[in-house]
Amino acid sequence: MLIRPQLSIIVIFHDMQREAYRTLFSLSSSYQLKANDLNYEVIAIDSNSKKPLSANLISSMGNNYKYYNYKTESISPVDAINYGVDQAKSKNIMIIIDGARILSPGILNYTNNIFKFCKNPFIYTLGLHLGPKIQNHSILEGYNQHEEDQLLNNINWKTNGYKLHKISSLAGSSSNGYFGNLSESNCFILPKSIYKDLGGMNPAFQSAGGGLVNLDFFRKVHSSGKCKPFMLLGEGTFHQIHGGVATNVPPKDHPMEIFQKEYKRIYGTEWEDKDYPVPTYYGKISIDAIKFI
Repeated sequence: MLIRPQLSIIVIFHDMQREAYRTLFSLSSSYQLKANDLNYEVIAIDSNSKKPLSANLISSMGNNYKYYNYKTESISPVDAINYGVDQAKSKNIMIIIDGARILSPGILNYTNNIFKFCKNPFIYTLGLHLGPKIQNHSILEGYNQHEEDQLLNNINWKTNGYKLHKISSLAGSSSNGYFGNLSESNCFILPKSIYKDLGGMNPAFQSAGGGLVNLDFFRKVHSSGKCKPFMLLGEGTFHQIHGGVATNVPPKDHPMEIFQKEYKRIYGTEWEDKDYPVPTYYGKISIDAIKFI
């Protein structure tokens, strides 16, 4: 008799040969705290890469890892995400739209704890960039993949992932830290049924990287009133530099104007940041994460 997993994790990769292993490792039970007894699956989807990830890489991570080479003409990850959700066997799903993000080690344990006392939570995490500044600025000062590799090699992050805070900066959407108002999360969890009820990620978003779709869905969940929001204190995702269309370009080249045009085409108005209900804070702050309070 097959046992349904407690959580299905959908993570999307696009031209991330260098970054994928670290992200996948950070989802493993050897890295995630108290995860050995958790029954979860990782659905790794390569979406239209010029050089797709190796299926052997995915399978080497563990029997709970599944690989899909999603064929599409779209430059957006939206269709791949919705496809991944359709493959999910669990009643609860985690969405990671950008596979270049290393997770902190307490996310799965805290997520499992929250589902024990809340039926319909919307659990989300802080977004951070590896490097001395947000990468849109640090790349102008010489920050690159080689420097990032050295930073990661200089800390024992595979044994203690909270040390990633020491070499990171806040992402723009998380610029006010753990107690600030986020506009999106790059790692969030909710029941699959609610994801479906809300229509999933809107397939109208077909810009590179999905445009504003992640922000749109974050707002959609909050506006629906279907979930109780939880912010994981001390946890986060750490973005590796990989040439991202929005994260790894100089500010003057940021595609926000393109994203706004697409958003207006879909909804008839431009995107504006809004405050969301104060979440329940769950977790604890490590000494290295204190600077982001």
